[in-house]
Amino acid sequence: MLGEGLIKGLAETARNFVGSYFSAERLTTVQYPEERIAPFEATRDFPFLVYDGDDWEAGLRCTSCQICEKECPPKCIYIEKSKDKKPDYTGRPQFYPVRFDIDISVCMSCQICVEVCPFESIKMDTEFELSTTDRFGGLLHDRKQLAKSNEHYHKIHPTEAAEVDARLAAEKAKAEAKAKAAADAAKAKAVAVAAAQAGEGA
Repeated sequence: MLGEGLIKGLAETARNFVGSYFSAERLTTVQYPEERIAPFEATRDFPFLVYDGDDWEAGLRCTSCQICEKECPPKCIYIEKSKDKKPDYTGRPQFYPVRFDIDISVCMSCQICVEVCPFESIKMDTEFELSTTDRFGGLLHDRKQLAKSNEHYHKIHPTEAAEVDARLAAEKAKAEAKAKAAADAAKAKAVAVAAAQAGEGA
C-alpha cells in the first residue's frame, strides 16, 4: 500500500507523543531537583582521590608519582611531592602529595588520569552539582576536598571497585609471600652460618 511506511511512522510518533504524558516508561522529564534519576554505574564526571581506612590523610593511596599531572591533556592537575616519607594505612613508608589540586573548571572528564594511575588512587566521581559563586577559587579543589573513602568508591562504582580491591589484595598477598620467603631464606642462612662457626670453634 502506497504510504504505508509513512502512516506507521506517524502512528509511532503519535503513540510516543501521547505516551510521554501518561506512560511512566516514556516520561523522560523529571522535576529536578526534587526528583532525580540515579546515575549509571559507568557515569564519570570529575576525579576524586581514594583513601583507605578512617583517616583520609594517612590513607591516601596517592604516592605523588605525578604521572596523572604529566598526562592530563588540559593540564588541570597540580601536584607538589613531599620531601619525606610517612607510613600509609598499611604501615609502609610512602611519599605523599603535599599539594594535590584539580581545577574543575578546566577538567574535561576524559579519565586519562584514572587510566594511567598505577596505584588505583584516582577515580571518577558521579557528582556533578559543583556550581559555586566563586568562579576561580571555588572550582580549584584541594586534596582534602578530593579525598573520598574506598566505601564511597564501592557505592558509586561497585563492580569496578570490587575488581580493583581483588587485584590490590592479590598484589599485597604476593608481596607479603615474597617478603616472607626472603626473611625465611635470611634466617636459614644465619642459622647455617652460626652452625658453621660453632663447628669451627669445636
